[in-house]
Amino acid sequence: MPTVLYVTDLTYQAKGRRYCDEDIALSAALRAESGGGFEAVLCHPLDAAALMGRFDLTVVRNSGPVLGYREAYEAFRERALAEGVKVFNPLHGRGDMAGKQYLLDLSAAGYPVIPTVASRDGLGRLPDAAVYLSKPLLGADSIGIALHRPEELGALELDGTVLLQPRIDFRYEVSFYYVGREFQYALYAPDPAARWRLERYDPSPSDLAFARRFVEWNALDHGIQRVDACRTPEGGLLLVELEDLNPFLSLDLLDAAARASFTTAMAASMRSLLES
Repeated sequence: MPTVLYVTDLTYQAKGRRYCDEDIALSAALRAESGGGFEAVLCHPLDAAALMGRFDLTVVRNSGPVLGYREAYEAFRERALAEGVKVFNPLHGRGDMAGKQYLLDLSAAGYPVIPTVASRDGLGRLPDAAVYLSKPLLGADSIGIALHRPEELGALELDGTVLLQPRIDFRYEVSFYYVGREFQYALYAPDPAARWRLERYDPSPSDLAFARRFVEWNALDHGIQRVDACRTPEGGLLLVELEDLNPFLSLDLLDAAARASFTTAMAASMRSLLES
């Protein structure tokens, strides 16, 4: 039976979500998974680098924003890559795992992303808006986000460490959840003011085509990805975030059959990574 180091911070307090409940339930489901199960040991992210060599696979789940332990996380990454440790998600993700540079890259490449710049030279590429928001390039979980009126932009220090976007008036936010490159389910927040008051969402073919573009761009054959988007007043979708480090899954909002299906898909992806 494969051994798994399941990295999570059971004490992390998230806004509107219970990270610990999800990881307790999901790790238990993986132990009992019908395809053979896994021997799973839960571990705090600060202990992962020291322990991961004793296990067949290290699974990074609800470990919280790495901003609070950046040096330890970088040491974990470097050691895992140097020693060939198998990590789920694999560490070559191009989304939030590597910071928010992808928002700049995708915006510049013409993908349907909220327009994003990081330098004063790029301000002319932003559409007119009543309010703009800045966020750290290495930010997470809304940490460090600030709002600015148009007349305040000239005083901002845009040195490449901060991203600037217009604040979008959207109808709702929607998230598409994938294991590897396979779609699993979607959830949305009908009330724009309540991001984590989620309901099941039935995506259209065009919705799935939108999300698939980013999943293909990220090129993660194994692991879990969450494509977060907003629905504009005109009806289109714009990418908000491509979460490929430790996306919260909101599994408690799924029925038992959907949760079991997700666990089966995750377990199969973990086994496939072990065999690769």
